[in-house]
Amino acid sequence: MSPKIPIGKLALLVSSLTDEELEPFTDQLKDVEYCTGKAGSMNMQKIIAAVETAAKRNHIIVDDVYRETHALYHAILEALNGVMRGQIGAGDMMRTVGLKFAIVRGSPYVELEEGEWIAVAFYGTIGAPVKGLEHEAFGLGINHIG
Repeated sequence: MSPKIPIGKLALLVSSLTDEELEPFTDQLKDVEYCTGKAGSMNMQKIIAAVETAAKRNHIIVDDVYRETHALYHAILEALNGVMRGQIGAGDMMRTVGLKFAIVRGSPYVELEEGEWIAVAFYGTIGAPVKGLEHEAFGLGINHIG
């Protein structure tokens, strides 16, 4: 059995690789809950809503448990902070994003008492709202669920 890949690294891989490229990691992904999605917008609320909706629809978080939604929200913000280079905002700053995201939930520590954690990773492009004037960006956020 190969060593366990941390949930943050798995989130980065899932958000940036194609299904074919992910095949070598199939066994590692069996140990976690995860889902993917895409979001493109000049509006950060739409990006946040897309990730939250995917997490709820795919049962990565329990919809009516506040600490789970709260943990996801902070992981999203941390990941967006990376994509946005520290200034979370798009349309008001004349920039837009086209992102693939991955949400991974698991127990990253050997000691199960450390609980479950959630990782959100974004991979895609950011730039001026003109086709061809964007560049690659990555963001990762990890938060404990409880």
